[in-house]
Amino acid sequence: MVKKPTVLVPFSGINYEIGRLLAERGFIDKVEKKGKKIKRFIEIILKYADKVPAISGIKTISKPGQRIYISSREIKPVKGGYGMAIISTSKGVMTDKEARKQKLGGELICQVW
Repeated sequence: MVKKPTVLVPFSGINYEIGRLLAERGFIDKVEKKGKKIKRFIEIILKYADKVPAISGIKTISKPGQRIYISSREIKPVKGGYGMAIISTSKGVMTDKEARKQKLGGELICQVW
């Protein structure tokens, strides 16, 4: 929303997987691991179309103080199918469509549209 070209995020496996999913679905341009050992971080190159960001909204669902878990039957489309939910399952981090297809539930991390 601030129209910055890149964002730096501390490195963690889950942060990298979320960034990879967002890049696959076209919400961001690119995700790169940078740095070495302790000083590792993730550089996210944001995507804009005519100065309008590709991500119009993001909502964090599960938080450290309150984890939200859902089954595969409870997964609903985000914004009528125009957005996506990111779910941490036993087989890794995946989108809501992939989790429904594989009939997997898990922790509902966030929704992006």
